[in-house]
Amino acid sequence: MEYEIETVDVNGSAMEIFIFKPGEKRRHPAVILAQHIPVGHTGIENDEFTLVTAARIASAGYVVAVPFIFHWWPKDEDMMVKAKATRDDWTVSDLKATRQLLNDRNDVDSTRIGIVGHCWGGRVAWLGACHLQGLAACALFYGGRIKLALGEGFPPAIERVSQISCPVIGFFGNEDQNPTPEDVDDYEKALREAGIEYTFHRYDGAGHAFQNFPTPDRYREIQSEDAWQKLLVFLSRNLKDVSGAL
Repeated sequence: MEYEIETVDVNGSAMEIFIFKPGEKRRHPAVILAQHIPVGHTGIENDEFTLVTAARIASAGYVVAVPFIFHWWPKDEDMMVKAKATRDDWTVSDLKATRQLLNDRNDVDSTRIGIVGHCWGGRVAWLGACHLQGLAACALFYGGRIKLALGEGFPPAIERVSQISCPVIGFFGNEDQNPTPEDVDDYEKALREAGIEYTFHRYDGAGHAFQNFPTPDRYREIQSEDAWQKLLVFLSRNLKDVSGAL
């Protein structure tokens, strides 16, 4: 599937947003897809997993926006350096800029926007659900570090749970070490105590990045496809009406 690239200014830094569109020319619900950490890759255009994931969601009838949230550093900077220096206030600014871009598009229904993320992007999806009021859905795949703070002045992301105003779905491997099953228990407890509607799916025989097909040692096809189908049902229920049309 082809995509287009929009560039927006975020506090003086140029951020690329990759846009994937369904074929029909009408207004669609939209999804912000928060990318994982593609170690060794220099940008979204070189991240096969994110490109395929965005195209697959778009083919189900959504405009998909993928912000390159690591734009604060040169593209050739080591991804681990970027990850260690990332700040939540920067990420929130990136997500708000992405949301505004979607709001301004004439092919997007701005009342029906959700956020999805894998790995690092799973934490970003949680953060987005806390800070982008009016989102209609949040899906996180094995997002770690939600109990940690990133950047001075920001609390751990889990402590923002009461600000979430949309249903949440989560997918986790029971053999994962970040997040561990105990971490996922804590995520559940926080959501439950905050009164947030949520559903978590935990998979035996799967560890971290079990959907990441470019890494065969981690990829688990059966668990991945089950999660895919559950994700699409969740998005349809929360971003489309009963008939699936707008």
